[in-house]
Amino acid sequence: MTERAEEIRKRGMDNGLHRTELDPDPYRQFESWYTQVVKSGVPEPNAMCLATVDENGQPWVRTVLMKTYDERGFVFYTNYESRKAGQIGKNGRVALSFPWFALGWEVKITGEAAKVSFTQSVEYFASRPRGSQIGAWASPQSQVITSRSLLDAKVAEMRRKLQNHEIPLPAFWGGYRVRPSSIEFWQARSNRLHDRFFYSREDPEQPWRIERLAP
Repeated sequence: MTERAEEIRKRGMDNGLHRTELDPDPYRQFESWYTQVVKSGVPEPNAMCLATVDENGQPWVRTVLMKTYDERGFVFYTNYESRKAGQIGKNGRVALSFPWFALGWEVKITGEAAKVSFTQSVEYFASRPRGSQIGAWASPQSQVITSRSLLDAKVAEMRRKLQNHEIPLPAFWGGYRVRPSSIEFWQARSNRLHDRFFYSREDPEQPWRIERLAP
């Protein structure tokens, strides 16, 4: 039987998260949690906060959508001319957060971001709704625009230009994969005495180390 978000939250608050319950592989542990989040009906379960750092050391954060994940990392797509892409190009070290607070959970990740293959970007772009494909061509992401009407006009222009044509992948658009160096699983508990388990490894050929962190 599928549990609702509030039921999962209450169970976790009451029983906590224990080391014996954790999978030794953080990707399988993530899959276990993510599957429950999706089934619970929480909106946008794949929304994750992405933090980058600019050339002045200033952190930036925004929300992107995870489109796939496996033992190689977590993948999202964006405009390669956007602010975040520019920052990743200079410093690939990033952080992710899945804020599933309706369930009393959070997953925090640190790692290195790198572009996915051209073929993977083409395949994903082809799966997007046509309106989203046109939007990718029309929006100069992160650049200043003087009005919404100019953006709407650009969308209309691209719609006319691409009418009756298959929409190709823009050269300035594609995916990134974040390969984790650490993954933390956070379980809410009463009195702010939350449960935190931290997976880390320095060598990808070595097993993950799991440590409990103080809240």
